[in-house]
Amino acid sequence: MRGIFLLLTTVLFALFLTPDLFAQSSSFNGLEMNLGNLSRLSHAKTRSISPENFTGEKGKGGMATEGTGARAARELGQGWKISPSVRIESKQTFTLAEIDGPGAIQQIWMTPSGNWRYAILRFYWDGETEPSVEVPVGDFFACGWGKYAQVSSVPVCVNPGSAFNCYWVMPFRKSCKITMENLNDKGMTLYYQINYTLTDVPKDAGYFHAQFRRTNPVPYKSVYTILDGVKGQGQYVGTYLAWGVNNNGWWGEGEIKFFMDGDKKFPTICGTGTEDYFCGSYGFEDPVTREYLEFTTPWSGMPQVIRPDGHNVSQQRFGLYRWHVMDPIRFEKDMRVTIQALGWRSGGRYLPLQDDISSVAFWYQKEPHAPFPQLPDRDYLEIQ
Repeated sequence: MRGIFLLLTTVLFALFLTPDLFAQSSSFNGLEMNLGNLSRLSHAKTRSISPENFTGEKGKGGMATEGTGARAARELGQGWKISPSVRIESKQTFTLAEIDGPGAIQQIWMTPSGNWRYAILRFYWDGETEPSVEVPVGDFFACGWGKYAQVSSVPVCVNPGSAFNCYWVMPFRKSCKITMENLNDKGMTLYYQINYTLTDVPKDAGYFHAQFRRTNPVPYKSVYTILDGVKGQGQYVGTYLAWGVNNNGWWGEGEIKFFMDGDKKFPTICGTGTEDYFCGSYGFEDPVTREYLEFTTPWSGMPQVIRPDGHNVSQQRFGLYRWHVMDPIRFEKDMRVTIQALGWRSGGRYLPLQDDISSVAFWYQKEPHAPFPQLPDRDYLEIQ
């Protein structure tokens, strides 16, 4: 009970006191809400897109006469859950939302079937041809190993049985387009809802970005790059890592480094260890059992530990997140983020590891953004 109380206290404190991403704006317009300003009225318009209202238009929800629920509702008819989900066939891309701005995405819920690494989310702001978000759906929602793990953080939560939710505020000025590509050989079913507001966007509001990378294995004595090539002004707001260990022994000695605004050989911010960056300590151990102990908190966590089963599941795998909501890392010109894969070898010496690491970097910046590296092909995305 004490742990639950502390978690609720932390969340309430954060909701009351979290600095508004748009605090420099001179007027309140309903773009960002928390418990501290929830009573303040606004002329912002609330809208929602789902398979029951593909356009989000006012008064147009629940009108479907055809859809994935039509057979179940055949005796009830229109208005009785006719179109609760969509089918995305193999190798097809489905447009989840197209919205004319100005406005902002405020919350997304979805529950995709199939292989989460083969379902690629993309977000496009203001008519851009290259996405600002390009991430496999599981990794975007901090479940990068294709298996459910409960996540109880503020920006992202994952609830039973496979309910993905995010609360990142994603402003746009002209338009927003969100798509899902199915790389799998089989079709997938997707239930989803995208809640957004139509309102003025302050001049100082940045655009939301998320980028996926994977290296398997990390070359010996090399660092893993979480983000590189970012140009312009912005702020880094989060990291998710799906870390697969290829050695015995402890794997989390490596330091995360943030190179910003012209940093070359040495960074401005240098962490002291992997578990330290994710706000843990001493190997994420339960002090009694000496085993890994999963945890999920408002701003950081290790919600997933996949343990060897004595048969074909032979490697330890970890899912970790760190949200820089209370401490965004601001940059003026450029940003690069790396982390070391580092363990121990004989003689009390560090061992550069050759692990399997996937990552998602989350940040806001002014547009246009620099080109993303090419998304890995399906075989390289695949988890084995």
